[in-house]
Amino acid sequence: MNTLRIQKVTDNMRALGLEQILVTGTANVYYLTGLWCEPFERMLALHVKADGEMKLYANKLFALKGLSDVPLVEYDDTDDCIAVLAGDMLPGQLGIDKTWPSHFTIRLMQARPDITPVLGSRPLDEARLIKDEEELALMRVSSRMNVQVCDRIGKALYEGCTEKEIQALYNQIAQELGSPGPSFTPLICFGKNGAEPHHDSDGTKLKRGDTVITDVGLIWKHYCSDMTRTRQFGEVSDEQKRVHDIVSAANRAGIAACRPGVKLKDIDRAARKVIEDAGYGPYFNHRTGHGIGLDVHEFPDCSAVSETVARPGMIFSVEPGIYLPGKFGVRVEDLVAITEDGCEVLTR
Repeated sequence: MNTLRIQKVTDNMRALGLEQILVTGTANVYYLTGLWCEPFERMLALHVKADGEMKLYANKLFALKGLSDVPLVEYDDTDDCIAVLAGDMLPGQLGIDKTWPSHFTIRLMQARPDITPVLGSRPLDEARLIKDEEELALMRVSSRMNVQVCDRIGKALYEGCTEKEIQALYNQIAQELGSPGPSFTPLICFGKNGAEPHHDSDGTKLKRGDTVITDVGLIWKHYCSDMTRTRQFGEVSDEQKRVHDIVSAANRAGIAACRPGVKLKDIDRAARKVIEDAGYGPYFNHRTGHGIGLDVHEFPDCSAVSETVARPGMIFSVEPGIYLPGKFGVRVEDLVAITEDGCEVLTR
């Protein structure tokens, strides 16, 4: 149980006027308790009160007894898990994680009509927004490992290899380095497939002259990395070089804007302006970045509408791109950690 993190969360709860929340996401429960548990279809719920009192509800199959000093209430598969939980909830507003399956929420509301459910993710989102020194250290290691794997798969490209083969190779090398696996399904995109920002890697074969996008990340001690590199296999056309240079410049401009006190929408603007000024504005069709940590996509967005202000300890991606349908795409993504006077790039 991490008392400093619990204090951050309960401070946030009081600021939002929440007397109680249900923390149900695996990463959120881990953040507060140190227990990593994937409940799958079963219920896992940590009840947190604004005074710091907590109680964890978990199936006996999770085998969490004795692993934490958080009070534990266990149930088994023959119990009505919601009935076990419902009796301890306070009447009035109950903040509930955005990730909790609706069938649990609906059943709880039926059992306790005196409870009003409200979205309760903000106290955890705000707490996890600022990484402590231990988290920063783990993110650095995760990112360094990701760079190593990305370099190795870049050198392994050969004419006729498929996207699926390189995807599998990424997973293999990540595990060889000690990672349990990728933080998301690796995106390996050859040629015109790169014009789809979230192309699902398939049997497409690599040809000379293809642009190659590798958007990859791995997990190290529960912390995620994420990085995108765009390479050229064989001949490079003037258009391919020009677009790559523009996106690289946009990436550098976004990173240069990363410092305390800057709104994330202004970081998005700095990157996006480079691409717009070059005449490719309509072909940059996603946000500039996203938060990252225990989850590969975390609060906040680095987008054109994000009012969040950069603060030391925040980690997010800067990943501008240009996508030309039927031709190719280019994306360059780095992770940055905001420091006291600027930012540290984790994925050089």
